[in-house]
Amino acid sequence: MALMPYTGPWGAAQAAHLVRRTMFGATPADVQKALSMGLNGAVDALLADTPEPPEPIAYVKTGSVAEGNPWTSGPYEEGSDNTRNLLLQSWWIELILKQDFSAREKMTMFWANHYATGSTQVHDARYMFNQNALLRANAFGSAKELTKSITFDPAMLRYLSGSSNTKTNPNENYARELQELFTIGKGPEVSVGDYTFYTEQDVKMAARVLTGWKDDQTKMTAAFTGTNHDTGTKTFSARYGQKAITGGNSQVGATREIDDLLNMIYSQPEAARFLARKLYRYFVDYVVTPQIEADIIESVAQILRDNSYEVRPALKALFTSTWFYDAERVGCVIKMPADLVLGTIRLFQPADLYPADTKLRHWAYRTVRRTMATMAQDLLNPPNVAGLPAFYQEPAYHELWVNADTLQKRVKFTNDIALDGYLLDESYEPSFCDPFLIGPWLSDPTDPTKLVNDIAAVVFPVPINDTQRQTLVDIILAGHPAYTWAGAWLQYEGNPSDEATKAVVEKRLRALLKYMLGMAEYQVC
Repeated sequence: MALMPYTGPWGAAQAAHLVRRTMFGATPADVQKALSMGLNGAVDALLADTPEPPEPIAYVKTGSVAEGNPWTSGPYEEGSDNTRNLLLQSWWIELILKQDFSAREKMTMFWANHYATGSTQVHDARYMFNQNALLRANAFGSAKELTKSITFDPAMLRYLSGSSNTKTNPNENYARELQELFTIGKGPEVSVGDYTFYTEQDVKMAARVLTGWKDDQTKMTAAFTGTNHDTGTKTFSARYGQKAITGGNSQVGATREIDDLLNMIYSQPEAARFLARKLYRYFVDYVVTPQIEADIIESVAQILRDNSYEVRPALKALFTSTWFYDAERVGCVIKMPADLVLGTIRLFQPADLYPADTKLRHWAYRTVRRTMATMAQDLLNPPNVAGLPAFYQEPAYHELWVNADTLQKRVKFTNDIALDGYLLDESYEPSFCDPFLIGPWLSDPTDPTKLVNDIAAVVFPVPINDTQRQTLVDIILAGHPAYTWAGAWLQYEGNPSDEATKAVVEKRLRALLKYMLGMAEYQVC
């Protein structure tokens, strides 16, 4: 089956699938919006440009910057960098929790993993902010142009040793990862130093092209030093048709060399396939069979080539395709920790995670960031330049999110939010979800079976079976006849300020939510 437009029904199930894959979590309001817009309208809205978010502020005093003031354009202060990285993580978490109807944050996360850069090694939170802003601003634009921008990005120049790459002491770090991880992929090793799509000779030549650039920490830009640039001709291997790039002896000439290098790489057919596979595995499914490669990946790759590597048309084709809405693609991906944690918070809105006080928000977000980190996704701190293993490591891919350690932490988080209490930094009281938020989801809350079905439709991407349904109904009934639940709900509904009546309903709802959020069906999207 090729990448054909979807012509099936557009109902809540299809709208929820689209939202779960393109946003962090799917609230009923998100799903209703997608449903009301129709398929093409919803996809266009999700892929539309959005306003630039406000820059981060100091939730707490950091160096010479007072609480409540921006810090990203000020001078670097050595003793404050760790704090500012924490502030930056809190800022991104807040953007995700308060996201509009847009795929921009999900796509920013894709690029942050694609061009993986670690804040600890960069050691300048301002650089990390500017890179994150760059990825967000170009989230749906040209991958080729974004790669060029990343090549001159001060954070990347530091992270992959570009700042120390000179003609007398060439450093191959960025030249290697540019080809292996960012553009074309390595491929099977054909012979020593020949990796199917490029060779060791090509790494050396690319490194020479890239000489002479370094980060300027005062101006927070890339700076060129002509005496450090290799002005000789760089001749690439037969993998690139023995392309020769003539050396430039000025900043203009050195920049032209980088344009020539990227034009050479992106003219290779495999460059589009490499990006198409990564997009597919991130948004659709990690399984790529030879048939999927021929039908789907090649179709997406051709769209990228036809549109100068602009990502928006490729994503639109995926999100409006019959393939995307096939039952096999629904609920087939294990949620990344950001999806699980931030999506759950968006859905159930624990009040303590939405305080008006900025300092309290920061302490709350620090806890959230640490929770995700214990599950192997620490924002702005990838394990290495390859990014998070769940997005690239064959054959397991997303299955790597779950092991004996992380599964316990995933379930503990949902247990805590639903029933046991989620302890936040600088807080002595546990935080809980509001179980009564589910009220608008329910068609008939007095009927335990309908109640379970309505909640399941919101929190699970796939239907539950009769045995599971009965188990969940039994939790609501707590050993009592069905009419007792109906009576308890009606009493609460008639007098919601009665704490005793409310407590009976709340206890059973929390027990139900704890069980449902701990089920395997909640771990996937």
